[in-house]
Parts: sequence; C-alpha cells; structure tokens
Amino acid sequence: MSEKAKKYNDLKVWEKSHNLVLEIHRITKDFPKEEVYGLTSQIRRASVSIPANIAEGFARSGIRDKIRFYNIAAGSLNELSYFLLLAKDLNYADTSKLQEITEEIAKMLSGYVKALQKTTSNF
Repeated sequence: MSEKAKKYNDLKVWEKSHNLVLEIHRITKDFPKEEVYGLTSQIRRASVSIPANIAEGFARSGIRDKIRFYNIAAGSLNELSYFLLLAKDLNYADTSKLQEITEEIAKMLSGYVKALQKTTSNF
C-alpha cells in the first residue's frame, strides 16, 4: 500500500479500476438491446463493484476489514472477467484488452492484500 495515499482515488489500483468501469460502459452501449437487463446490467454492476469496494476498504481503519473489502473487489473482478469472456464468445465485443486490464488489476489487488497481511503479522 502506498503511504502517500490520502484518499482512495490516490490509489493506482482504484484509478485503473475506475477507468475500466468507464471503458465497460462504453463497450456495453453497443450490446444487443435484449441484453439491457441481462449481461449488460451484470457486467456493469460487477465492474462498478471493483472501485467501489476499493474505496470502501480504503476508508476502513482495521486491516482485516480493509482486506475483506479488497477481497470483495477481487471477487467482483473475477466475475467481470467471466462476463468479458462470455461477451467475447457471444460476439458482442472484442474484450481481449479489457481482460488484460482485469489481470493487471488482480495483480495489484493481490499485492495490496499481501502488503496488508504483512503488517498484521508484524504485531
């Protein structure tokens, strides 16, 4: 975790996940209209959950609580990864680049959690 981060939006992982949400909203605009309440809604909700849980975790004072929210973000990231694969397989969009971004975010989140776990083991 960066000691310099004063707000959740100072975190690189939050910034990257927020930009992913913006891109998800752009590509899902072109999904078939019959998917508005299906895959479009699911993929958007999963993507929004990632930076939202990072922000909520950042605000928590306890390390275990922080880790819990970062783990929820990681779960939403995995869910999103599947939805991106499904969208690609259904020929709704080429989601390859977005898949790469989800992998980068997953590595960043994992690093944050490991850093936090180290701090708890030092007590």
